[in-house]
Amino acid sequence: MEIIKRGAEAIIYIDFFEGMRVVVKERVKKGYRLEDLDKRLRVERTRKEVNLMREARKVGVNTPQIFYVDEENCKIIMEFIEGKRLKDILDFLEKERIEKIFAEIGRCVGKMHSADIIHGDLTTSNILVKDEKMYFIDFGLGYFSKRIEDKGIDLNLFKEAIRATHPKLLNLCWNNIVIGYKETFKDWGKVLKRVDEIEKRARYAERSVKD
Repeated sequence: MEIIKRGAEAIIYIDFFEGMRVVVKERVKKGYRLEDLDKRLRVERTRKEVNLMREARKVGVNTPQIFYVDEENCKIIMEFIEGKRLKDILDFLEKERIEKIFAEIGRCVGKMHSADIIHGDLTTSNILVKDEKMYFIDFGLGYFSKRIEDKGIDLNLFKEAIRATHPKLLNLCWNNIVIGYKETFKDWGKVLKRVDEIEKRARYAERSVKD
């Protein structure tokens, strides 16, 4: 078993399932929670993540294929993608490739928002690039919502993640996300306006703290 990531809620590792190399996400027990509550929360969150991934695939967004869900042990057994994290390659890509990738990301986020899917943790670490395809992973913080505010927060968090990890490429990446997003989400204007409002609120709060 090769551990890929150990988080607060789950561990993600490589294993084998029916002769295939797979990725397993296992939600671990929390000793500080009552046992019954802990089990219920882990099962509910596992089900929700599976539903989000399956719905995303239905609307044309690439996610790892789910092979098996072990609810008893809160495990999701899914396809191993032989790709690279966008975070690890972005700074080395040519401008034209970046434009193409982020326009497609924008289209994918628009498709998810059209289906009321909020990813919850859009970052370049949670997008895998394989050949010419992008795969969205780690829907653990995701949920379903029709609210423009939630969609605005989803996009704003992505923008801030790019600002933090790839500041020199922020404008290029964001402009192309917007181009793609407009193609696949009819209420794009409302969401982008909300992103601007969220940024203004954040700047105001920052100034208030300094004052």
